[in-house]
Amino acid sequence: MSGPVGRFAPSPSGRLHLGNLACSLLAWLSAKSRGGRIILRIEDLDAARCPRVYADQLEEDLRWLGLFWDEGGSLGGPNGPYYQSECGEIYTESYKKLDDMQLVYPCFCSRAQLHAASAPHTADGNVVYPGTCRNLTPGEIAEKARQKAPAFRLKVPDERVSFADGCMGPYSENLLTDCGDFYLRRADGVFAYQLAVVVDDARMGVTEVVRGADLLSSTARQLYLYRLLGLPAPTFAHCPLLLAPDGRRLSKRDGDQSLENLREKYTAPEIVGKLAWLYGLQPEPAPRTPESLLPTFDWAKVPKKDICIPEGMF
Repeated sequence: MSGPVGRFAPSPSGRLHLGNLACSLLAWLSAKSRGGRIILRIEDLDAARCPRVYADQLEEDLRWLGLFWDEGGSLGGPNGPYYQSECGEIYTESYKKLDDMQLVYPCFCSRAQLHAASAPHTADGNVVYPGTCRNLTPGEIAEKARQKAPAFRLKVPDERVSFADGCMGPYSENLLTDCGDFYLRRADGVFAYQLAVVVDDARMGVTEVVRGADLLSSTARQLYLYRLLGLPAPTFAHCPLLLAPDGRRLSKRDGDQSLENLREKYTAPEIVGKLAWLYGLQPEPAPRTPESLLPTFDWAKVPKKDICIPEGMF
């Protein structure tokens, strides 16, 4: 029996930071420790924010760290395209299937309107969509469309979706009350992350998704999409987030702990070793290569809570 097919799926909107690297390392170790493979997919849906130069740089950074992949990116392979900016026709096909089920509707609500509304918010600050535009009449839609181009949402049922996460354990959400109807396509025509990632993981044969815990709440929506589209769903493992010493989430925008700066101070084994220690994979922050961590990798060692980087460690 062949091993799992994992993936790196970075969004090249800037240089990788330590949190991105940690997820990449864990994804690589999880798949490779069981004789599996890794695919590199470039999530540049918003092409204006993700110039190809960043995608090329992140490939060079991954190679420098020793996190080599088996297909995808500039390496190519049998399951392309591997750049989401080139997949519009593929996403359109799946979008039309959902539209034919009469599950898609136009939404004219702005972000400001939603945040100002009394609708419930999730723990990460996102609004649970209250269904404001769900039952608009054809006349109301036509009138609103004359003033503003709509985005498009998917109707969700009042149904609980549960799954066992490979790192965080059992997890459950109600699609209607915890998630709400969600975007499939933006007003400017760009397809939404939720649809694109489901379509891509399925067509690339991905069987295991390792990503940050900030995306844990996306999983119920994605499992619903897999079911609607008749696609096989992968398993999921959401790793704890790395936080800056002051408790902030790391951000490409702030340049926090970016590889651009770290490569001037540390060798690749030093960075890998420090990350391995932070995630419980070795007892001290000694230099390590990714390959040297394979024999003892175990998800049971990885903590379930976000990890604050000690002051002065990087």
